[in-house]
Amino acid sequence: MTAQSVATKQKDLIRVENLKKYFPVRGGLFQRVVAWVQAVDDVSFTIRQGETLGLVGESGCGKTTVGRTMLRLIEPTDGKVYFNSSDVFALNNHDLKGYRRRMQIIFQDPYSSLDPRMPIGESVMEGLKIHNVGTGRERFEMMIGTLRKVGLEDYHARRYPHEFSGGQRQRIGIARALALNPDFIVCDEPVSALDVSIQSQVLNILKELQETMNLTYLFIAHNLSVVEHISDRVAVMYLGKMVELTSRKELFDNPLHPYTQALMSAIPIPDPRVKRHRIILKGDVPSPLNPPSGCRFHPRCPVAFDHCSEEEPLFQEISPDHWAACWRAV
Repeated sequence: MTAQSVATKQKDLIRVENLKKYFPVRGGLFQRVVAWVQAVDDVSFTIRQGETLGLVGESGCGKTTVGRTMLRLIEPTDGKVYFNSSDVFALNNHDLKGYRRRMQIIFQDPYSSLDPRMPIGESVMEGLKIHNVGTGRERFEMMIGTLRKVGLEDYHARRYPHEFSGGQRQRIGIARALALNPDFIVCDEPVSALDVSIQSQVLNILKELQETMNLTYLFIAHNLSVVEHISDRVAVMYLGKMVELTSRKELFDNPLHPYTQALMSAIPIPDPRVKRHRIILKGDVPSPLNPPSGCRFHPRCPVAFDHCSEEEPLFQEISPDHWAACWRAV
């Protein structure tokens, strides 16, 4: 499957084609490469202008690696990423610097991404200085305006990261990503470390900013309830592979892949009188060092049959704009 074949009503801002990222495992006296961790293996999808694509899956499935490789924070092993028809992986350092203004990231842990010795106002202005945006006074005014957009006050600019709560630090992380007025932001689990009440505030900020600034998001998360709240479409990953991709409503109403169905069955229901059939997956996630043959999910799949272990299913369109990689769904 190539992302070019996905039919869309909106313009595709991002197109990912056959993305691969393998990490070498070295050993022996001369530290030769003895194996490869297949963190991301042949992943393709598109992100439409102005939408939020949710990316979900278990820890270690490759979600964060996809996001960072798309931005070339990690160099890819193979594949292509197109931003407005420009191949990001083919850009030289000079051209890539220009594109970095338009593609930003919000990290999972905002505290580790902030310099503890630098006031947060300086941190927010850092990107503006690197890209020579405006005069010193103009940069200061841009920084204050950005802090206000995320619900912080002007006097916060003089404070240091340790003086803020976790929710406030995540707002600072959002402000840093917004400072350069980007088109696309990778949100790498931006609310996973926050209290539920703070999660809702941050999610609402992200949605409001998307509407006012016409932003496009790749929203990486574990929590399906969070993904349902913010996403337009949802992609599901398992062990470096994309297993399902469709609209939010279609995914939650009609999940096709057994792995997606298992994830859905684990979502808590607030009404204790309502019972849900729980799908319990057996065993652990296999190692990406030595993934199973055929479908990578078949050792844990409750409906697997012989062919699942023999041949890998294609990631194909099962119904209009609903993609899945499962022999049972064909």
